[in-house]
Amino acid sequence: METITAKTPWAPFMGEVPMHLDYFEGSMFQAVEKIARQYPENVAFDFMGKSTTYPEMIREIERCARALKAIGVKENDKVTIAMPNCPQAIYMFYAVNLVGAIGNMIHPLSAEKEIELYLTVSESETAITLGQFYQKFANIRANTKVKNLIIADIKDALSPVMKLGFDVKNIIDPISKAIKKHSKIQWTPKVPRNAPVLLWNDFLRRGETVTGEFRVHHKGEDPAVILYSGGTTGTTKGIVLTNRNFNALGQQVIAANPIFRPGDKMLAAMPLFHGFGLGVCVHTMLSQGGRCILIPQFTAKSYAKDLVKYRCNFIAGVPTLYEALLRLPSMDGADLSCLKGVFSGGDSLSIELKKKFDKFLKDHKATIQVREGYGTTETVTACCLTPLTKAKEGSIGIPLPDVYMKIVAPGTDRELPYGTEGEILLAGPTVMKEYMKHPEETAQTLRKHADGLTWVYTGDLGTQDEEGFIYFKGRAKRMIISSGYNVYPAQIENILDAHEKVQMSCVIGVPDAYKMQKVKAFVKLAANVPANEETKQELLDYCRKHIAKYAMPYDIEFKEDMPKTLVGKVAYRVLEEEEFKKLSA
Repeated sequence: METITAKTPWAPFMGEVPMHLDYFEGSMFQAVEKIARQYPENVAFDFMGKSTTYPEMIREIERCARALKAIGVKENDKVTIAMPNCPQAIYMFYAVNLVGAIGNMIHPLSAEKEIELYLTVSESETAITLGQFYQKFANIRANTKVKNLIIADIKDALSPVMKLGFDVKNIIDPISKAIKKHSKIQWTPKVPRNAPVLLWNDFLRRGETVTGEFRVHHKGEDPAVILYSGGTTGTTKGIVLTNRNFNALGQQVIAANPIFRPGDKMLAAMPLFHGFGLGVCVHTMLSQGGRCILIPQFTAKSYAKDLVKYRCNFIAGVPTLYEALLRLPSMDGADLSCLKGVFSGGDSLSIELKKKFDKFLKDHKATIQVREGYGTTETVTACCLTPLTKAKEGSIGIPLPDVYMKIVAPGTDRELPYGTEGEILLAGPTVMKEYMKHPEETAQTLRKHADGLTWVYTGDLGTQDEEGFIYFKGRAKRMIISSGYNVYPAQIENILDAHEKVQMSCVIGVPDAYKMQKVKAFVKLAANVPANEETKQELLDYCRKHIAKYAMPYDIEFKEDMPKTLVGKVAYRVLEEEEFKKLSA
């Protein structure tokens, strides 16, 4: 084994958190199965008033695994999961892992063309989604290799009492409202009777005929999950993550939080297609004996209600969530003394917002403060967290156990002096296997140094002080963060530029009180195309077919000409400055 010579100036501030851990080398399912045997009485998750214990969850995962075997899913096949946080998604995720397949995690609100891309690039032959998203899959299915389309229904996961009242509640259910608001698709599934799909319960019945061995014993280094991100160029790529990546994350997060006890509850509102939602809110909890409160669709009101109702011990969110909670009248007088950890990530937490939310926590009987963290999808999620022993204003904290961080001159291996701004590099057991089918960008992002470590070049800028604390300064790559989602301007520009009426486009992030940033597009139209409302609506309708709801431009502004840089590129920073001046006027 090579000697690691990387510096660790943060070591004295780890407190009772160990610098190194011994990692479980089995599959993700095996990690969960092991903890289920250890805590057979513990509740694994709660969903809309129904609690499921660890043994019950394991039984349902095994049922689902048999069914996957029955419909022909083989080792290393890709299975696309386009689901909100609900029991069927949990069962399917771990069942895919149990049969040795790879979970291809995608946003159910993705546009049709995005779904087609994810299915095609992963070569998925099996996919699962909810009924209300059926039509999007049906519209593009012929262009993909999908043989098995499984359709789940939230009602199947409810308690008998909740199920009886579900249809009536359907009209006013906040989850239904949220989905309708974001997708304009009815909550009640509208799947034709003769549709070539497998309904969830019919799918499970297929597995009852499987009597032979259905388990595949994968190891830590085997690929297990594909998540999507923009990588270093801002073009969507599948990030291949291993069993070890996820299992190591679970052990690191718990080690960095010695206040955690098995049975502690975490509000799991961040989605399963997101590294933080899947890696921390779900797998960390389920592999370490915690309890997930599954929230299928986020609204600030429902989040606050469940936080108080279940007396959650841990919550994680983006700054916009904490901004929203500050403004909710329903939080007046709420008792938050149950909280052991409040984590912020996904975007920079301003010093002012942190002060406001820390005061909010204190006023509501909590004895803790917000702890800011940082991570990338290339390392599943969190790699860096404010330690319990010391917090520094403006810092995103210090590395988790076995994680190394350093600052280099961008794109090089030349380490910079403390306090000097450069590119943030990460190394550790959660580093991805590769970008799927992108060997050149994989080689550009993952580089082995003389210190014996393979480093992730994040494209983010920051500094490190003499005590090892990291300070995030900005992004070297173009990216908009809207309500915690990464939006890549280049992708949207490529889509707009492909329209026959568009000569050139530029997309920027505009400051927004709630979303932090919202997406705006500037378009130079092709010759003789009228710059009127009809053209704008045509382009917006076109965007809705190709762009996910969270990344949709809220407005398109026509420009007779675009500002240019000296090398002829569109000067997007000029447009940002112009927009900022308008807002400040």
